[in-house]
Amino acid sequence: MLVEIWSDVVCPWCYIGKRRFESALARFEHAHEVELLWRSFELDPEAPVRRGSTAEHLARKYGWSAEQVAASHARLESLAAAEGLEYHLDETQGGNTFDAHRLLYAARERARQDELEERFFRAYFTEGEPIGDREALARLAAEVVPEAAEMLRAGVFADEVRADEPHVLGIHAVPFFVLDRRYGVEGAQPADVILRALEQAWVERAAA
Repeated sequence: MLVEIWSDVVCPWCYIGKRRFESALARFEHAHEVELLWRSFELDPEAPVRRGSTAEHLARKYGWSAEQVAASHARLESLAAAEGLEYHLDETQGGNTFDAHRLLYAARERARQDELEERFFRAYFTEGEPIGDREALARLAAEVVPEAAEMLRAGVFADEVRADEPHVLGIHAVPFFVLDRRYGVEGAQPADVILRALEQAWVERAAA
């Protein structure tokens, strides 16, 4: 059974959704027959390579006060902690994620996509790495894609990432889970909800 997850590496709900999906999959009877693909989604395709402070960006974008930004960060950090994740949202350095998606596509070709997805999430949310910076990306991806720096310079997988993006399916928010092209689960739903969807998709697959 194919499970596709549309996601962006700067989306706090996507990392939470990844953990909840993993929790559901651990309880799914047919987990060993699930093929997982991470699909590309850019929350802000027009973002600069380096945006700087996420807190300052949110304040500008939404007109929030420093107190509102702090409250939002505290809530997300608490939700992440409940899933065993360590977020330091005040230290995140946003930026354009197109190059990160290109490297994730390269990792897909090596059957190590989930490993690199996890590395990018941790780098951004926990370690404060500048996720749009090519030097940082190449360093982070080195164990999975040793030639990452050369690939980024050459522009490879740009067309594949563009084709991967979900406009044709009408997906406008992430994470978005598509199960065997039968069911869509929008958002970082609780693990029990994801598990029920997996089970229902499996039943329908078997009956087809």
